[in-house]
Amino acid sequence: MTDFQDRERAEEAKFAHDSEMEFRIHARRNRLMGVWAAERMGLTPAEAEAYAKSVVQADFEEPGDEDVIRKLLGDLISAGVDADEGEVRTAMKARQVEARRALIGEV
Repeated sequence: MTDFQDRERAEEAKFAHDSEMEFRIHARRNRLMGVWAAERMGLTPAEAEAYAKSVVQADFEEPGDEDVIRKLLGDLISAGVDADEGEVRTAMKARQVEARRALIGEV
């Protein structure tokens, strides 16, 4: 019976670790997206850092990526940057890969 309990605990620990890693990857990706958008909008380094944090915060509004995409696209358009949803989604995919590689490299 102990083997079963040990395997169960190991699976639970793996699930918790995987969930935490996905959360960290998404948070890093969103920060990178904030930096990307800030550069496109011509923000100063201090403004860019604050903006990147606001993009991370925006992800807590609803499940999924739509809240982040909506914020980024709205802010880019408001700043007079020629951007569309496809461009934001493509940039997001690239930043997802970058964030995953960076975090896996840290572990």
